Amino acid sequence: MQTPQDKKRVHFILGNIILGLAAVMLLFMGHLWELIGPWSLVLWMIMAAGGVYLIAKDKDVGPGGPPN
Repeated sequence: MQTPQDKKRVHFILGNIILGLAAVMLLFMGHLWELIGPWSLVLWMIMAAGGVYLIAKDKDVGPGGPPN
């Protein structure tokens, strides 16, 4: 059974993988633009937003500890 900590780790890793793919996609944006036009930019924006969302979802929302 997965613990909540494992689920957070999976979201964090998936978010980083998606952001990495979005970064690699920028290297080939010229070729992608020739193939699918403005949809390549839309796809890139969706991937970047999804990756950031997954990383932000990993944030701990529990109560904080005592101040240092």
